[in-house]
Amino acid sequence: MKITFLGAAKTVTGSCYYVETNHCKFLLDCGMFQGHSKEDALNEEPFPFNPAELDFILLSHAHIDHSGRIPKIFLDGFKGRVIATQATVDLCSIMLPDSGHIQEFENEWLNRKRRRAGKPPVKPLYTHQDAVDCLKLFQGVHYGETVRVSEDVRVRFNDAGHILGSSIIEMWVEENGEETKVVFSGDLGNKGMPILRDPSIIESADYLIIESTYGNRLHQDNKNKVERFIDIILETVEKGGNVIIPSFAVGRTQEVIYELNKYMEKYDEKLEKLQSIPVFVDSPLAISATEVFRKNLDCYDEEARAYIENGDNPLDFPGLQFARTPEESRALNERSDSMIIISASGMCEAGRIKHHLKHNLWKDKSTILFVGYQAEGTLGRRLVEGAKKVTIFGEEITVNARIEMIDGFSGHADKDGLLEWLGQFSKKPEKVFIVHGEEAVMKDFSKLINDRFNIETVIPARGESYVITAGGAWESAEEKEKVAAYCTFKRLELLDLMDKIKEEFNELCEIIKTDLKQEKDDSEVEELKVKLKKLEKSMVDVLR
Repeated sequence: MKITFLGAAKTVTGSCYYVETNHCKFLLDCGMFQGHSKEDALNEEPFPFNPAELDFILLSHAHIDHSGRIPKIFLDGFKGRVIATQATVDLCSIMLPDSGHIQEFENEWLNRKRRRAGKPPVKPLYTHQDAVDCLKLFQGVHYGETVRVSEDVRVRFNDAGHILGSSIIEMWVEENGEETKVVFSGDLGNKGMPILRDPSIIESADYLIIESTYGNRLHQDNKNKVERFIDIILETVEKGGNVIIPSFAVGRTQEVIYELNKYMEKYDEKLEKLQSIPVFVDSPLAISATEVFRKNLDCYDEEARAYIENGDNPLDFPGLQFARTPEESRALNERSDSMIIISASGMCEAGRIKHHLKHNLWKDKSTILFVGYQAEGTLGRRLVEGAKKVTIFGEEITVNARIEMIDGFSGHADKDGLLEWLGQFSKKPEKVFIVHGEEAVMKDFSKLINDRFNIETVIPARGESYVITAGGAWESAEEKEKVAAYCTFKRLELLDLMDKIKEEFNELCEIIKTDLKQEKDDSEVEELKVKLKKLEKSMVDVLR
């Protein structure tokens, strides 16, 4: 077989791997790129194969960075099956149409700008209806069920403990009378996460494709995360502020609700204060996803099942309210009382969360509380890294609010969790392909695997192909796809450079504004002015 790494290769988003065997062609995941302009542009790139010739897609879970380009590949001609757990199928039935709605909304905004500039309109990546139409391709399977998906491939989905329905995928490929087993970790969850079971133990693999999101660091708040979570809420409310929680509509939102419900059972001095604080889930997608959680009880761990058996809904508690309409969402920012608002998107790139940030970031009494991973290039990442000013809906906002991050709520296993999971293989893989991580993190994680297990690792770049057989694995000699991907990156590097220039330019503006308030030597000011004039001329030359 040959595996070509098309996404989540030396980056965290866009999970997508193209597999070719003697009898079939298929994808592991078909995710959307998120983050910088460079990543966004990758979503528009044509697939480096004919989608109509693809037999099926094996989908690890419903998050958009793993599923978000399925409607696009459907439009491009793919008519095979999308095979996933039933919970993943249910979640995709709400998440992909929601993604299509976002594509249409952002495209409408873009086309208004293009019309004013006298440019022709462009189409969205896909529409809400396109996403609805592609759902007919989905086929649900059970955890632990071995399914023959082609003449030479069998697969089994195992619980990854990341979100509802998330999977570790085992694949057995028969070629030339021999069988090779490849395991794809998907996104691995933390042990002991609320609602979900721990990631399944896999007995063996010849080759492993493993994620590395937190491959070089530990979650700091695992043991005391709920106490710290409650303390941050109470400290903020005592000051008269709001707690804004940017949360992924699927996964983190339900876990936050669960933990708040669980805390309501306590009988300490904090409980009475907590019960008086209104809690709003402001995300139509999160509300729908919570309903999907409620009907997929077979994915719950023992603790969550015990709540249900005792007649308690683990995803509800007194004081929890849902803002369903845009009017109800807007009304939250007109209230004068303190509240907790849980809203998507988790990385602050789209959705109602941006409105709540616009109304709260400038308030020193409020807190923005992050509970999930923030990818490079996102607004969430800039806030976590200490940005003093951000631009939201074209308006510059000063960041006065308290910014907090609780790692323990992350849906990804940390360094120790990943290594522990790999260490439980009774038959270790001969080679490990490291994906779904920032490049520096991958290098650190690679060294950890080498040192602890003495296993050879590979960090594939986007477009690189590897031939995998029972006798070994090596980089493909065919250069065509690699060259095409390389040329694409050469063009996209310009967007990456522009993003960096934009960030540096904004930083320079802030420095100059600060310096203007102080007495500076005129010669220094004149020297800076000359340099900026040269920069202006250079930019005009580039535009020409």
